[in-house]
Amino acid sequence: MITILLIRHGENEYVAKGRLAGRLPGVHLNENGVKQAQALAEALTNAPIKAVYASPLERTIETSRPIADALGMKVIPEPGLLEVDFGDWQDKTLKQLRRRKLWQTVQNSPSLARFPKGESFANAQNRIVETIESLVEKHNPEDLIVCVSHSDIIKLAAAYYLGLHMDLFQRLVVAPASTTTLHIGEGWARVVNINHKIKIDFP
Repeated sequence: MITILLIRHGENEYVAKGRLAGRLPGVHLNENGVKQAQALAEALTNAPIKAVYASPLERTIETSRPIADALGMKVIPEPGLLEVDFGDWQDKTLKQLRRRKLWQTVQNSPSLARFPKGESFANAQNRIVETIESLVEKHNPEDLIVCVSHSDIIKLAAAYYLGLHMDLFQRLVVAPASTTTLHIGEGWARVVNINHKIKIDFP
């Protein structure tokens, strides 16, 4: 049984201001996000982690690096952990996007949603599941690994392993710097927790 900690990146100004960052380059953790990343690193310092993988975007690398540093490891960029390709929706505010006809489909029938000039949720779910299964094959059955990714990607992975229809995946919540834990064995999987948060005392 391999254990996978799916960690959402820490807070950034796009999250704080309700803007969809998508795959935009140059989106960095803000002050709260840096503290969240450090708190994650402190909480996981003594965990028997064998590898730290991350989506190649700055905010995920910046979240994963303190964890890897605390363990004496290097972050391994993994393109399969990338954010959903939101296409033309990228860099728009949620207020703007709520006015679009596609918004209701994204929220209520996401299995039918494809972002203009982007990917569908179905493709994104296939991608993250294939990535997880590939990582499982690379590691020993008793290993613990970290994968730092993005909210919708983690929710899609959790929904798949829960056996939850994709049209219901928006009911799941994955906050910045939260952990979602999977146990995966030969022919079976368990979702141990979703949206577990490390307590952080902000001044």
